[in-house]
Amino acid sequence: MAKKEYSFYPGCSSERKASASNYMVSVESMCKTLDVKLNEIPDWNCCAASIGYAEGGELPRHIMNARNIAISEKEHPGQDIVATCAACWLGTKETSERVSHSGQLLADVNDILKDAGLNLQNNKPIRHMVEVLIEDLGYDELKKPVVKPLEGIKIAGYVGCQTNRPFGVHGESFENPKYLDKLVETVGGEAVEKYDQKVTCCGGALAFSEPEKSQVQIKKIIESAYDFGAEMIVTPCPVCQMNVEVYQGQINKKYGTKFKIPVLYYSQLMAVAYGASAKEAGLDGNIVRATKLEEIAAKK
Repeated sequence: MAKKEYSFYPGCSSERKASASNYMVSVESMCKTLDVKLNEIPDWNCCAASIGYAEGGELPRHIMNARNIAISEKEHPGQDIVATCAACWLGTKETSERVSHSGQLLADVNDILKDAGLNLQNNKPIRHMVEVLIEDLGYDELKKPVVKPLEGIKIAGYVGCQTNRPFGVHGESFENPKYLDKLVETVGGEAVEKYDQKVTCCGGALAFSEPEKSQVQIKKIIESAYDFGAEMIVTPCPVCQMNVEVYQGQINKKYGTKFKIPVLYYSQLMAVAYGASAKEAGLDGNIVRATKLEEIAAKK
């Protein structure tokens, strides 16, 4: 029996060949080492982040998230819901919070869900994977499986906004959350503690609708990492990872910069430190190669 077991909401970006499929690969490797079992919610649907951006309305968005929660309640009773995607976590947690404070919204949601044979009780915590790692396992436990410490690598912890506002991680500062720095140090890396763009928004969906505005943000995020000597950036958010990595080429053309910094997920760092191969850590899914991590992963 696994040490820890959760009802898992993977989200669209983790699907095979989607933008964060390598995130899922690394999470699976990390969880295997930590003896954490993720029970995927059957027939889950999108968290409706795109509906929110497209102004599709409040109720449809909450119904989509409520459906996932209701299925989890039915199929995985007693298990906390865990998401790896920041947008999925935020949207699902928001729905749970809104429903808990509005009997009318709960009634409206259940009036729709009954046609699918579901009924939302709203009795489960909604958690991000980093919360599980920090709160249920703890840094000391996370350090025990390290066999290939990431020594000599300076890493900037880019938290972004969705895992930081409005809910955040328990016990962390909204202005200067430290959990990514601590995770970096836990696996033997050197955290860039003075990194001053760690909670700056990457622009999210503005990368598509208003790329110039988004790229101004991304440029600041990358420049600050370089200014403080970082060799890599680490994040808990698929949108942040994609935006900060993918648009480096366009920013270089526009501003004459020479950005080429790897942008990783915390789980990729952990998987490599735990002895995973580059492929098992999902490093082959990154556009900007994390050469130093690949070298560590290749060590016998």
